[in-house]
Order: sequence, then structure tokens, then C-alpha cells
Amino acid sequence: MSLKPKLHVVSFAVPSPPDYGGIIDVFYKIKHLSELGVSIVLHVFQYDGRQAEELNKYCEKVIYYPRSRKFSDQLSTLPFIVKSRTDQNLLNNLLKDDAPILFEGLHTTCFIDHPSIAGRKRYIRMHNIESDYYYHLYKAEKSWSKKIFFYLESQKLARYEKNILGKASGIFTLSEKDTQQLSQYGNTLLVGAFHSFEEVSSAEGKSDFAMYHGKLDVAENNEAALFLVNEVFSKTEYPLLIVGSNPSKDLVNAAGKRNNTEVRTGLSTEEIHRLLSQAQINVLPTFQSTGVKLKLLSALYSGRFCLVNEAMVKGTDLGEYCVVAQTPEQWIKEINRLKNVAFTGKEIEFRKHLINGQYSNKTNAEKLYAFIFPSS
Repeated sequence: MSLKPKLHVVSFAVPSPPDYGGIIDVFYKIKHLSELGVSIVLHVFQYDGRQAEELNKYCEKVIYYPRSRKFSDQLSTLPFIVKSRTDQNLLNNLLKDDAPILFEGLHTTCFIDHPSIAGRKRYIRMHNIESDYYYHLYKAEKSWSKKIFFYLESQKLARYEKNILGKASGIFTLSEKDTQQLSQYGNTLLVGAFHSFEEVSSAEGKSDFAMYHGKLDVAENNEAALFLVNEVFSKTEYPLLIVGSNPSKDLVNAAGKRNNTEVRTGLSTEEIHRLLSQAQINVLPTFQSTGVKLKLLSALYSGRFCLVNEAMVKGTDLGEYCVVAQTPEQWIKEINRLKNVAFTGKEIEFRKHLINGQYSNKTNAEKLYAFIFPSS
């Protein structure tokens, strides 16, 4: 009887519950690799000492490490997201065998070029091109202290990417755009985002509101929500529901001035998914064309119409499943059109192409398996 292939996975945060961005990708990647017979040793950096029993279902072992929050880490020449996840115990545990290592994001790569693992297979999952991502956060942020941090971090990350990415045995990307940009560093493989959906569950028919959802304390999402409130829904009577955590005062105040706009916080993942599926239009602008937005996949798998801007679908094939608008006038025009259109079974059948293509969890797990374990 052959032994299970073994893989170390180093996660930047606890991937359970899988309720935002890259953490969703990490959780469902682990789940589907486990179902293919991979024995996973999961290394997790914690923010608050929290552990997740759910992870034990899919992993041979889960090892937790505290993430450093020292101010001095911000003064390092290393990016803060890397320096704050440097723990000697991680290296010690990686050295207990010679299994391949998958680093989730640049965040976790503090030891990728350490001489003691130089002969190992070492892979990086790039959730974003982080230097670009942090530069966009710098541009979107209003607080000067945060702007300075994001700018300096983007510069550190740009240098770090050039030094580190070439050390990997392979780089797993989320979009065609990222694949093209990162191919200069070596072997790249496009692996679509992992997610919670196994089938398209969108409902036929109509409803009477639009919805935006996201982590509202992220500058990018705050900027997108303010655009919708101030530039689009201020000029139409159609209702907008904004759902997410920690909205800014600017967003709460702007929404409070509009009779047709409401901000809701503190909802469970189940409640968010229910509202997402009930909305007539999921409105999802972004001002960063980085990675693949998992909120868009959620809306495509379980919602009705998806109205987005070009940056939301740039470098992906998802534009054909969405309505794309750019200027506020185009957004208003499409909202006024879509509010009167019933979502049909034909639309649902078209979206089912997503399941068998780049966004199939099973297909993407098999791609990763074949790349990491070519002789198995």
C-alpha cells in the first residue's frame, strides 16, 4: 500500500471560518487536496490565539504560531507582512521531513530561501501581486499614518518580490494578468480561486434591491462603497443594501443621507449569502485590478445579475458572466435597465460553465496535485 503524499501548507491566518478573501481560497484548497489523498501539515499564524477544530478534519496536524505585532517589525527592511510572521519554530517544524512546502502568499515566505530547505520543493500561492495591492491601498486610504505605512510597505514588497519569487519551485497565480506578470520569475501555473460553491444556485425571478458586500474596513472596499453611495445611488431611487464589517464614519454618514441606502453590519456568513442570493443586482465595483475577487465568484454562483466595472474582471474570463459599466452614468443606466429584468433559467445554465472551467474546485485541486506530485 502506497503512502499518502505529504504537503506542508503555511497559512498567513487561521483559515476557518472561511469568511473572507484569501482565507476562503486557503480553506477550500486544503479541503479538496485532502479529498485527493494528500496528507497535510498545516502551519497557521494567529492574530488572537484562536484555534479552529474544523481544520483537523482535513489535516494530519495543525501547528499554530503567534503573529508578532511589535512596532519594531514595521522598521525592518523586510515587509511587515513577512517580518511579523517570522518564527523559528516554523523552520524547525518544516525541517522534520523533506515534504514539499506551499507558502500561502508572500506573507509566509520568511524561510523560503533559508539554506536548510534549499533542496526542497517550495511553492508560493500568490493571492495578489502584493506590491501593487499595497500601492492601491496607499492611494485609497484617507488616514495619513496608514497612507505612509501602505506606501512604505508597497516599496518593501516590490524589492522583496524581486528577491524571493525566483527562489520558488513554482508560483500558483489567480489570473491571466498575474500569470503574465510573474512568469519572469520562473515556473507559473494558473490555478483559479478555491471557494465554497459546488454548483450554481442562483434563483430565477426578480427582487427590488441592489447589494454590495465586503470587509468595509479595507480601504479598497470602503472606496467602492462610497462610490456607489455618492456617485451612483444618489442619482437613482433604487434601494442599495451595503453589508459588511466595520464601516467607516464617512460611509455611515454618506449612506445616512440617502433614503434608498442602508448599511448593515454584524451579519453571519449565512445571512450574507441569503441576502446575496435575494438581491436583484449585486453591484461590485473595485479600483484595484489585483487577483480575483472572491466576492464576485460568490455573487456569480449564488446571486442574480452582477454589475461590475472593468477592473473587477480584468485579467479574467468573468466579464462574460457580468454586466460591465465604467462611468457613474453607465452604472445608473444599467441599474435602471436590470431592475426590470427577470433573471432566467437561461442565465443560470450559462453560468454553469464556471463549474467545469477555471473555477472548478475539483479541477484546480487536480492541477495542483499533478504539479506538486508529478510522479504520484
